[in-house]
Amino acid sequence: MLKSLPCLIAWFRKQPYLVLLVLLLLIAHNPSAQAQQVNMPVEASPSSASSSQPSMEVPEEIAPDMIETGVQIDPLDSPHPVPWNWVLATNAELSASNSFGLRYYRSQPLLSPDGEYAAYSRISMQGKPELYNSRVTSVMFLENLQTGDLRTITASSPLSDNPLSISEAGDMPGTFAILIPVSWTPSSDRLLARQFEGVFNTGDASDYAVIWDRDKNRVTTVAPQGVNYSNAVLLGWSHIDPNRVLFRAGELGEENWPVLSVDFGGDTALALEDEPIVYGKLVNQVWTGPQSRW
Repeated sequence: MLKSLPCLIAWFRKQPYLVLLVLLLLIAHNPSAQAQQVNMPVEASPSSASSSQPSMEVPEEIAPDMIETGVQIDPLDSPHPVPWNWVLATNAELSASNSFGLRYYRSQPLLSPDGEYAAYSRISMQGKPELYNSRVTSVMFLENLQTGDLRTITASSPLSDNPLSISEAGDMPGTFAILIPVSWTPSSDRLLARQFEGVFNTGDASDYAVIWDRDKNRVTTVAPQGVNYSNAVLLGWSHIDPNRVLFRAGELGEENWPVLSVDFGGDTALALEDEPIVYGKLVNQVWTGPQSRW
């Protein structure tokens, strides 16, 4: 055996590829070697580590997990949040690529208690790399689920995209006006929606209540009047008086904002021992959420 060893070594030297194949076969049939290869820690290179991170730069105002899980944040800490994280994420995407584009978002439908109507919103963002040059508008749809009839509802507030009212402020870049359904009445004869509007990168933002009256087929937009406030937050219907809505309103920097009761004509009073109430059922649909283009 020892005499033939030099011959074997010389033969192996003439067949390097065959020797490599034999070694690979031995490793493949060796479970312990496979386990060592799988469990061996690998130090990631800088290029591989960066490729695992999302290319979109997310602003500090929104965490990445909020985008992934759909957790909504709201600038006014409203109990009925608008898709503000989508607005920020869209801006971050356009800023990272230094591009512009039109993006859409569809809200969840809010079904009326009698099951005859569904209300939902389409939010449009004319986005640019700079948020102060972008513009967000919206329109709310009211669908009759029995007949299929569809009507649009828009607010008459200063920054709303209302074709019946001419507003130079509403056409300015850097503004947003987001309308979303909030509540029906128990009899499904009225619909309450939140119109959240203001100017990007400022503290100028507030809510309006948009009310659709089914019997009168009329849309009314109201907000607190006769009181000083910088921001108002729509809470819902008044629990005491069904013909009024409740707001929380105050000045920036103040801790305790009073709750105000507002009727459909704008008459405003302090809401003493009152609380907001909402009705309706939100439904998840496959077409809700971010829509890149239509």
